[in-house]
Amino acid sequence: MSLIKPFRGLRPVDDRADDVVAPPYDVVDRAEAKALVEGRPWSFLHISRPEIDLADDVDPYDPAVYAKGRENLDRMVAEGVLQRDEAPCYYAYRLTMGKHRQTGLMATASVEAYDNGRIKKHEFTRPVKEDDRVRQVDTLNAQTGPVFLVYAANATVDGILNEVTEGAPDVDVTAERDGVRHEIWRIADVDRIAALTAAFDAMPAIYVADGHHRSAAGSRVGNARRDANPAHDGSESYNHFLSVIFPHDQMQILDYNRVVRDLNGRSRDAFLGAIAEAFDLQMADAPCKPTCSGEFGMYLDGQWYRLQIHDERIPADDPVRRLDVSLLQDNLIEPLLGVADPRRDDRIDFVGGIRGMKGLEKRVDSGDWAVAFALFPTSMQALMDVADAGEVMPPKSTWFEPKLADGLVSHVLD
Repeated sequence: MSLIKPFRGLRPVDDRADDVVAPPYDVVDRAEAKALVEGRPWSFLHISRPEIDLADDVDPYDPAVYAKGRENLDRMVAEGVLQRDEAPCYYAYRLTMGKHRQTGLMATASVEAYDNGRIKKHEFTRPVKEDDRVRQVDTLNAQTGPVFLVYAANATVDGILNEVTEGAPDVDVTAERDGVRHEIWRIADVDRIAALTAAFDAMPAIYVADGHHRSAAGSRVGNARRDANPAHDGSESYNHFLSVIFPHDQMQILDYNRVVRDLNGRSRDAFLGAIAEAFDLQMADAPCKPTCSGEFGMYLDGQWYRLQIHDERIPADDPVRRLDVSLLQDNLIEPLLGVADPRRDDRIDFVGGIRGMKGLEKRVDSGDWAVAFALFPTSMQALMDVADAGEVMPPKSTWFEPKLADGLVSHVLD
């Protein structure tokens, strides 16, 4: 089975993309989603976050929520806001955020390749979130949130995408919420489709960057439908999940920072003294944004500090333990602050780098959190090294920007 496959995208008709485009379902909460759809009856949030159309006390995982999403999707198709392309296509997808630009391929990716480890993951999933995506896909009979995948930059793929994007895009929309520009070109030429398919088939692996819950749900739905279909022959659309695949050298990974609620019973001075065992510590006159791996910023009691991990604390041969998020966790957050399981301990929280150093200061200055840590961004190569080793990264190790939009192209499960 091919690693990727073209598909008949379900997408907004001409001139309706602005009405439909929405942020990913998991970057806005219920209140934010409700505010964003005011005056926008065709926003895709009515499908990806359909609880906004129900009473506020309805649980977001209630079956009525998924049913409402299906109702809203059917209505958008019936009203001619969304329609499917007549023939299977690939799509070039370009994201522009300020001066940063990245161009990838929208395709469906093989469930079999995911299950066999050729599509490599680097994070554990949370069961409740994975179950939510399974119910959403099953009820909609469509995959509406693309998985963000990465391939090692490839001259054939990159060359075709460069050629395709020289022309005018089929979709060109700038999201009001974050100012990110989304451009999409339909690739219907059979020779280009064949060349792209062959190029990906020759790759040893591609990587999940963002969307572990969506890819896991795609696998579960696909396998369940295969097992329930006595006529299964491998050609069914449920054998693949919606994805956008970008070259690794165009990725923008931001820092993913930490705040901890208290000092684990230590006084400020005792805490600062204990840090010296593993780090060089210096006061800083301004917000301390790390400039290299092994360097950390810390904000405590209105003061910034620069921390530098001692060289002997950096393991040379372990792709997980040498990550900055691991160095901070293993040498400070767990031994000094007592947070052993950052995945489950509510004394720690995570702040995406898009919020900047001011976002960390705000959390600590509120009085709800005692200390904040700024990290150097995880590199794409480090992520690939972890995945290639068959390991998983600590929680909240990477924050990818810009984000893909929901609603511009969906994958219907025939």
